Amino acid sequence: MKVLVVGGGGREHALCWKLAQSPRVSEVHVAPGNAGTAAEPKARNVAIASEDLTGLLRFAVSNRVDLTVVGPEGPLCAGIVDDFEAAGLACLGPRRAEAALEGSKSYAKGFMRRHAIPTAAGEGFSDLDAACAYLLGHDLPLVVKADGLCAGKGVVIAHTRGEALAAAEAMLSGEAFGAAGRRIVIEAYLEGEEASFIALCDGREALPLQSSQDHKALGDGDRGPNTGGMGAYSPAPVLGPAVHERVMREVITPALRGMAEEGHPYRGFLYAGLMIAPDGSPRVLEFNCRLGDPEAQVLLMRLCSDLVEPLEAALAGRLAGLTPDWDPRPAL
Repeated sequence: MKVLVVGGGGREHALCWKLAQSPRVSEVHVAPGNAGTAAEPKARNVAIASEDLTGLLRFAVSNRVDLTVVGPEGPLCAGIVDDFEAAGLACLGPRRAEAALEGSKSYAKGFMRRHAIPTAAGEGFSDLDAACAYLLGHDLPLVVKADGLCAGKGVVIAHTRGEALAAAEAMLSGEAFGAAGRRIVIEAYLEGEEASFIALCDGREALPLQSSQDHKALGDGDRGPNTGGMGAYSPAPVLGPAVHERVMREVITPALRGMAEEGHPYRGFLYAGLMIAPDGSPRVLEFNCRLGDPEAQVLLMRLCSDLVEPLEAALAGRLAGLTPDWDPRPAL
C-alpha cells in the first residue's frame, strides 16, 4: 500500500512515523516533508508544496497512491479532497464545504448557533464602525479573531478598549492578516482550562482519540502572543470521563449531525478546541478540520494499534465498533 502524507511539520512526521509501522504500508511519500520524515523507514520526501494541489494530484495519480492523508488546513480549505475524489483517489479529510468550519470563524459561529453547540457569545463583522460599536458596548476582556486561516495566530485577547480597537482595525484593514482578516469575529472571553478534543469521523459516527492539551503562548507562564502550538501533552487531566461524555454529547455528536443535516457529511479529523469551565461545562473556542499539531505528536505516540485501519474505516463509513488500543502512559 502506498500512502501520501501532505505537509511538512511535526504532525506530518508523526503521521509518517506511525503509518510506516503498518505491515500493510510499503511506501510513505511526504510532500514536502522535512528532515525527520526523510529519516523514517519506508518514507521519502517529495518536493511538492502542500498548497500545490495540481502537483499533488498529478503525483498521486502517476505513482498510484492508495491513500492520501492531509495534515494542514490550507489544502483542505482549498478543496484537495474534492479534487482527489473527482479523480477517483482516496483522500482522508473533509471536503471544501465541510472545511469551512475552520476556514471561516463566522461560518463556524453561525453553525454552532444553529445547532445549539455551546460557545462564547459573539458576532461577525466586516465593517469597522459596527465592530467598534460592539466593542464599546460589551464587557472586557474581549477576544478578536480574524475570520480566515492565520496558522493559529489570528486571535487577540484584548484586556483594554484600546487593545480591542487596535486589533479590529489592524485586521479589518488587511494590515494584520491580509484577506484572512477582512472579516472578524468578536466574542466574550471564556474562563476555564483549555483542552483539545479530536475525533475521527466517517460522516455518521465519531471515534474519539485520547485527550490532549496544547500550549499556544510564545513565552513561559502563558505569556506572549499565541502561536500554532509550542508543545502538548496527553492525556489532559481536565478531560476526565464525565467531561469526555459531555463533549461527545454536547459538541461532537451535534456537530456531526448538523453537518449531515446541512448536506455536508463530515469525514476526517474534527478537532474541537475547548474551554472547560470549573463546573466541567465544555464550550467551543474553535473547530479545526484536521489533526492538531502539536497534538498529533503525542496522540500518535500513544496509539498502539495500526493507524491504517481507522483511516480506511473513516473513508468507508464504518467506524462504528472500532476500538483502537492506546498506551496508558502519558506522552509529552
